Amino acid sequence: MVSTRSGDGARDHGAASTASAAAGLASVAVAVAAGAENPFRSMTPQSVRPMRNLRSPQSPPHHRELAEAEVLELDRHNHVRTRNQRLAAIHTLFDYIATRSPEMLGTCQRVAAIPMKRAAPAETRFLERDEVEGLLRQLPRDGRLGLRDRALVLFLYNTGARAQEVADVRVEHLDLGEHPIVRLHGKGDKWRTCPLWRQTAELLGSLLGPKPLPQAPVFASNGHALTRSGIYKVVRRHASSLDDPRSGRRVSPHVFRHTAAVHLLEAGVEVNVIRGWLGHADLTTTNRYAEINTRAKLDALRATEPPGSSAAHRVTPVWRSDQALLDWLASL
Repeated sequence: MVSTRSGDGARDHGAASTASAAAGLASVAVAVAAGAENPFRSMTPQSVRPMRNLRSPQSPPHHRELAEAEVLELDRHNHVRTRNQRLAAIHTLFDYIATRSPEMLGTCQRVAAIPMKRAAPAETRFLERDEVEGLLRQLPRDGRLGLRDRALVLFLYNTGARAQEVADVRVEHLDLGEHPIVRLHGKGDKWRTCPLWRQTAELLGSLLGPKPLPQAPVFASNGHALTRSGIYKVVRRHASSLDDPRSGRRVSPHVFRHTAAVHLLEAGVEVNVIRGWLGHADLTTTNRYAEINTRAKLDALRATEPPGSSAAHRVTPVWRSDQALLDWLASL
């Protein structure tokens, strides 16, 4: 009987600690939603102590994860997306608490009702064709590192691959035959195949040599595969001169991904093909490139100019150039 009472007392103490911690975290959640600079600053040691108890190994994983974040300061001018990420973690915690402590349902409902803030999507920045051509002309051609850097930049522009995807490319993923291709390992453990230009394939062939090992990295430094950070440094070394302070463009490996997408769209490639090329799971992600394609908008503007305006750049409809079709229409 004694042990039973002790067990009941322990359970009651644990429930009380959970409820006290939940109440303290609820105040933090409300402060986060209100945009407070540092909601933890107003908390007392008495209110923080129950939250620290959640670090116990016997505590549920969701509690321990948020307890590690209890000392985060929110006065670092973080972006709205950062605020939403932290609020999502708090939502997850209170969803769990609601299943374990029915007496906290009211508090959990209030926390769950705190909405996410809307954040404007990051602006998509890319390089124009003449900028890419100028960059490729000035890239070094001699030396082992010069060949590697040139092949890397051209590979980024050719495939539109993410930096991590490029870092993961191995020799066995390449087929430099008559129709050169590369297999890329993307997000969600998904593989996709991307065609390579003949110029890209020739550079890769020269970089790898006659008999490379199948498991060897394609882009390496001192025998080890380049990391995302290493790829970023290579790109910055050669393309930092293309930064545009006025638009806030800072050239990085991901800028080449946007550049490849926009140039494919300008070349008339169908949006769904570009989606597969880039490895997007949702076509909506790819459609944003159509929204920023200024050249396509200018062509559409010229094609729809009213009669009597300057028609120097207007495009003549295809059917007006087909004399046989015009003769048939005239005979009707």
